[in-house]
Amino acid sequence: MADEALHELGEHIARAKGVTGCAVAHGELNIDAEASQIEAVMKFLRDDGNCQFISIIDVCGVDYPTREKRFDVVYHLLSPKKNLRVRVKVQTDENTPVPSVTGIFPGANWFEREAYDLYGILFTGHPELRRLLTDYGFEGYPLRKDFPLTGFVEVRWDDEVKRVVYEPVRLAQEFRNFDFLSPWEGTDYVLPGDEKAKAEAKK
Repeated sequence: MADEALHELGEHIARAKGVTGCAVAHGELNIDAEASQIEAVMKFLRDDGNCQFISIIDVCGVDYPTREKRFDVVYHLLSPKKNLRVRVKVQTDENTPVPSVTGIFPGANWFEREAYDLYGILFTGHPELRRLLTDYGFEGYPLRKDFPLTGFVEVRWDDEVKRVVYEPVRLAQEFRNFDFLSPWEGTDYVLPGDEKAKAEAKK
């Protein structure tokens, strides 16, 4: 019954300006929209009598580095009156900003700042688009798939100068030698404590 209601709602939303597709998956309604029309889509979802998605739950980014438009911006909305949730997705690249929805949902403010801070996704019309979680002067965007796991700098407290200092990451060569064998196949060598398990496996 719930899926049937979501399908009907999806058909209704699909006629809205800026919506490019609707689908129900795993009991949730997913909407694809044009990035340039996200404000119109959000206003429709908030104000339309059949929708009434008045609460924004989250705005987050997803990175697909091999795609031309590598980022998805994903909005999660809740309609307390209808007891329904909806997910809205738009696509963008590193240089094309997405209109901010803070004028429609003020609660999107810090969510959009987080997406900018961690992915580098740009939002036009945001009242204060600056980093939220990383430190001042941080370089890069840590949730991008091409961001190095070690980062670019390491932070430590220097007791001589009595402050936090930033230094380039330096890894000793011994820590750069990794065993890339599949964990399902196991290693060629025997780890301490595994002698018995290896012997039983050969029987």
